[in-house]
Amino acid sequence: MDKIEIQKQVINVVAKVLKMDALEVSPAANFIFDLGADSMQSLELIAGFEEEFNIEMDEDKALAVQTVSDAVEFIHGYL
Repeated sequence: MDKIEIQKQVINVVAKVLKMDALEVSPAANFIFDLGADSMQSLELIAGFEEEFNIEMDEDKALAVQTVSDAVEFIHGYL
């Protein structure tokens, strides 16, 4: 899977979990500062990514990921 496809899926998961339009989610967006995710939603994002990509991520490392583009790179490393 290429990074463009991963990015589309990451944005869709983010939009679903944070209950916003996918068009509001940019690759440079910070989950907390730009998109308003709280700690519970951060865990929901990890679970959403794991389900979407059928992977199991290291939770501590995943929680350190701050932006959509960082999440794409992080997930790409699992695929």
